[in-house]
Formats: sequence, C-alpha cells, structure tokens
Amino acid sequence: MNPNKYIMESDSESFRLLSKTDPEIVHNQAKWAGLIPGMRVADLGCGPGITTSILNQITQPRGKTIGVDNSESRYQYALKNYQTEEIDFFCRDICDPLDDLGLFDFIWVRFVLEYYRTNSFEILKNITNILKPGGILCLIDLDYNCLNHYGIPERLDKTVKAIIKEVEIKANFDPFVGRKLYSYLYDLRFIDIVVDVSAHHNIYGSLNKKDQYNWIKKVELAPQIINYQFDDYQYGYEEFMKEFHDSFSDPRRFTYTPLIACRGIKPLS
Repeated sequence: MNPNKYIMESDSESFRLLSKTDPEIVHNQAKWAGLIPGMRVADLGCGPGITTSILNQITQPRGKTIGVDNSESRYQYALKNYQTEEIDFFCRDICDPLDDLGLFDFIWVRFVLEYYRTNSFEILKNITNILKPGGILCLIDLDYNCLNHYGIPERLDKTVKAIIKEVEIKANFDPFVGRKLYSYLYDLRFIDIVVDVSAHHNIYGSLNKKDQYNWIKKVELAPQIINYQFDDYQYGYEEFMKEFHDSFSDPRRFTYTPLIACRGIKPLS
C-alpha cells in the first residue's frame, strides 16, 4: 500500500473532523501559543476548514489566514463553507515546497504529523522555510495514540495494539509523535520553546455520541486499510467490531490519550 495514504480516508471524514473539533479548545490552544490580531497564519493540514476559521477569528482585525490540505474533497468543503476575504484555501501536499505561499507570522500544525512517521521532521524543515524570523510554529499532537485502555478484554487490547503496530509500518502512522515535538523544535534551533501536556481523550462512564462515532470510525477504517487478519477471532472483523463496540460502551472502561502542545519561535538569524 501507499505509505502516505491517509488512513482515515472515507466519504464521511470531513464530518468526523468537524464533529471532533471543539472551537473553544482550538481557540485556547492558539492563544496559548501566541496567536494575536494582525498575524498572517498558515493552518497546515487544515481538513474541512473549521480550525482555519477559528484561527482567523483571533487574527482580526487585519489578519489573514491560509488553510492547506492535500484532500480535494476537504479542500472543496472548506472553500464552500469557510472561505472569506480573510481566508484562502489551497489543495497542496505539505511534503512539497510551499515557498510560493509567502511568509507567515504563525504556523499551526495540529494532528498532522502523526500521519507522517518516517518523514515528519523533513516536513517541519520544509514548513520552517515559510515562517518569518521571529515567527511562531505551534505543533500539537498525541502520544500513545489509541493505545491506552483499561477494563477491556485482554484479547481486544492485544488486537488493538497489534493493529496500531501494523498501521505504523504499513501506513506511516506514528502513535508516539507527541513526545517528539519538543526535540524537533530544539533540533531546528527554535528558541523560547514552551510545552504543555494535557488529556485529549479522558473517557469514562457513559459514552457520549461524539466519542462513540470517532472511535468506531477509527476501528472500522484502520484495520481495513492495512488488510489486518483477525486470527484471534473465529468470525474475523465482524466479531472484533462487536467486541470493541460492547467493551467501549461499557461505563467501567477507562480510555485516555495525552496531548502534547509545543510552540517555539524561529530565531531572527
């Protein structure tokens, strides 16, 4: 399979991304990172455009925001729903040179590098080329992504971990990219680096519809894209999905995922 193929690709991916985006959280993260009015901003890996819109609100008045995503369908969704005089969208691959987009005061990379396990640092080198000296680069991603569950059957826990391991190898996915973000900025010689660690998933008790939809989509799509063989399940994928659904819906289950946010400033020289 193509190692750069997006593992969550589906006809409903724009809806999943929209449903899991909390505008207040995005707003608070961007303010924490140093986003202020008047900045020229790049939202790289912008998806359907909702985060681009939130970032743009903070930059007003006189701000400008660019959203970049490599999915034609999400690019078209963003154009239709979020483009304004202050917001432009481009369908581009962030692995390619982006110099023609100009220079930016603030670059936002949230939940993107996890899909580029072998080349995430090279992507950041590329991104740094379009950040002004003195500009801010904000990286936000997860650690132990999809791996922290307690109270689920041993067979299910073993299978989830095995799926994630295969997705790492076959689909270039990095469940541990969060812990690398600080060192990436350090190695790129950024200054005034600040790190914040919090909980992204903190799931216990009754399962809400948003978490249910998001996680069911993950376990539906990831095994299929890598053609995972469910050897521990007599009835294969269908039996696995039933066990996951039943276990994840159990209010005794506890699931958490650390979120790591890093921001640094590009040196003036």
